[in-house]
Amino acid sequence: MPFFDFVAFDVETTGLDVERDAIVEIAAVKFSAGEAGEVFESLIHPGRSIPLQSTRIHGITDEMVEDSPMISEIMGSFTGFCGDLILVAHHAPFDVQFLAWAVERYKTRAPAGVILDSCAIARQVCPDLFGYSLGSLVNHFRIPHSRLHRAVADAAHCGELFLKLLTLL
Repeated sequence: MPFFDFVAFDVETTGLDVERDAIVEIAAVKFSAGEAGEVFESLIHPGRSIPLQSTRIHGITDEMVEDSPMISEIMGSFTGFCGDLILVAHHAPFDVQFLAWAVERYKTRAPAGVILDSCAIARQVCPDLFGYSLGSLVNHFRIPHSRLHRAVADAAHCGELFLKLLTLL
């Protein structure tokens, strides 16, 4: 199967509302010739306190981000890392809305690549599965995994899932 280069990415946030919440972690993993490679990751100071319910999901605390850069300081590096490669995220509209907010607010460049949603692809390719969360799909495809809900691990898992889905197309 021919492979193409792409970047799988993920963000962790203080909550679900782009108007009220903020990114606390961003990560991306480049895939080339079907293999994970270079990694971009950063904790992000959200400019506000991280709610306990969010910390329970991703494990990121206020103390962990207190000396971290703001999203405005990271977007240029993230965009440069991604270049014009295809981008893949699980539930991409969620991640993209937070990135779009940062691009608009801080007048920075967005990554240039087309964005694909591994969740939407999985729903089309495997319409009869019980669940389509990243964890459910990673388990379904028997992708070795580490802790979910941290950006770099989720980005890597998303990339591996995308490769599995490509073999089914």
